[in-house]
Amino acid sequence: MKKPFEWDNHSDQPYQIKDKNYKKKMRKKELISLVKTFLIALFILPISLILMPFVKRKKVDSNTFFSMGVDYQKESELTLELLKELEVKRVLLRFKLWEMDTLDELKSFIIGCKNKKIILKLMQDRENVEDLKLLEKNLRTIFSSLDGYVDIYEIGTTINRAKWGFFSVDEYNRFFQTAYDLKKNEFVNIKLIGGGVIDFEYHFTAHTLFNFFRYHYDGVSALLYVDRRGAPENTQMGFNLSDKIALLSTMSWLSPKTDNKLHITETNWPISNTAPYAPTSEYECVDEESYANFMLRYYLLAFASQQVDSVSWHQLIAPGYGLVDNRDKINKRLAFDSYKFMVKNLKEAQFLRLDIKRGYYIFQCLVNNQLLQIHWVLIPTTLKNEEFFKVYSRDGILIEDEILSIDSSPLYIYIKDAV
Repeated sequence: MKKPFEWDNHSDQPYQIKDKNYKKKMRKKELISLVKTFLIALFILPISLILMPFVKRKKVDSNTFFSMGVDYQKESELTLELLKELEVKRVLLRFKLWEMDTLDELKSFIIGCKNKKIILKLMQDRENVEDLKLLEKNLRTIFSSLDGYVDIYEIGTTINRAKWGFFSVDEYNRFFQTAYDLKKNEFVNIKLIGGGVIDFEYHFTAHTLFNFFRYHYDGVSALLYVDRRGAPENTQMGFNLSDKIALLSTMSWLSPKTDNKLHITETNWPISNTAPYAPTSEYECVDEESYANFMLRYYLLAFASQQVDSVSWHQLIAPGYGLVDNRDKINKRLAFDSYKFMVKNLKEAQFLRLDIKRGYYIFQCLVNNQLLQIHWVLIPTTLKNEEFFKVYSRDGILIEDEILSIDSSPLYIYIKDAV
């Protein structure tokens, strides 16, 4: 990564570009593409909104729905141990195209993951965006080296943030086209997902899904963060998390350029008092209790949509936003146990329904032919603990109280003899 781009090792993302004249020059250069983004979105978004109620759900494989993002260069041996403890079947890894010399290290780590399905996020720098011959060379090396080890490649990321190297969607379209041409001509069995738009900025997504480039996605990727709105049930322009997923799924369904697959390849909440490791300001940060609650509820809402094929939590070890803090010592946060218990209960789940009434949520599914309900509410209330209930806390602690406190921390309630 070369100037004016610079990587922040604390928050695992590029710094903001300080050279404003450079940004202005590059935006001006890509003006035609920016206009196309506006015009495409002006047409596609209203149609997608109208058709949202008509998009059918699909059956999502719960085994590979729960995915964990990891840094293969950070506490690699410990990471493999923790992944085994969490029992996740899918792992997302990020690879920097400006660090091709670490490819062997990446391959060794992937082999250590054994039978887990791997999503490999290939992160761009400006050199690979501008020099498509260089990109083609690097992609060929990666695809050849990792043949048979990677389930899905995510091509590019965070395409609507200039600090990541793209100044327009057309720049990204050319980038993905290079990968797709390689797939079509040399690596026909690999799967490529793309889009890589961060946050609820679907005007950029529309341009990736509706254009005249001759490529095809094996699925859409999205970095669907909702942290700036607080809880996942909160709204942005009238859209909560479930609505955002439904709209994105509708756009994908309408597009001739993609298979009906949707992967959320990054999401999290930044954690309070972790600067400079938190990727946002302290204003957006939450305490560890809220972090664990929001994470679980995000997964439940996404799974209940039955439109998302996987959600990759970002990430396992990271002081500012991870399940594990590794600053002075290895410290598993509350969310680690929450994630572990979630996967334990839901990895074989068959989703039934999500009931929402006056802010009271009941997620229902079958687990080994037994009915499991997960309850939470935005305004605390109580519920009688019936004799046919078996109740666990968010983190897996058995609760035998006569009266259950229902609040923002979800409770797992197994209903005996309900099936």
